[in-house]
Amino acid sequence: MKQTSKVALCGVLSALSVMLMLLTVIPIATYALPAMAGAVLIPIVVEAGPRWGWMSYAAVALLCLLIGPEPEAKVLFVTFFGYYPVLKAQLERLHKRWVEWVIKLAVFNVAIVGSYLLMTFVLHLPMDFDLFGLDIRVFLLGMLIAGNVVFVIYDLALTNVITAYWVRLHPKLTRLFRH
Repeated sequence: MKQTSKVALCGVLSALSVMLMLLTVIPIATYALPAMAGAVLIPIVVEAGPRWGWMSYAAVALLCLLIGPEPEAKVLFVTFFGYYPVLKAQLERLHKRWVEWVIKLAVFNVAIVGSYLLMTFVLHLPMDFDLFGLDIRVFLLGMLIAGNVVFVIYDLALTNVITAYWVRLHPKLTRLFRH
């Protein structure tokens, strides 16, 4: 792929990713749209390579921090969902699947705990856990376990999205950018 084609692809998909992050003003979209905005960067990694994926993530993350409406969605995109598709592509080149999963789960857990600490102690976002009537430690541990289950499902779903992209769209994009 030519350099100008890579720039065009990155620009269009980064703009789409920012647009999705702007839609986080819809309350129910706080968690889903950052995940989708990160997944939009998958074609960049496939077509242009991880370096371009990291640069696109940085551009989208910066724009989201500057103009994104929802603080929690911004934190989730910057600390995990934005870079994870790029990191996933690099981790899946490892030869040992168990090492890949240990690293993926470690990255997820560090990112989620870091996100929680950032939102609670730096951004002072309200976190009301008294609704459930549980001890805070029990509640947070339960949420972390549930989050790990959801993360595994998310990772498998991303694998399916990447496979579908490779089979259906990659050949068309290859022909489009060849001319």
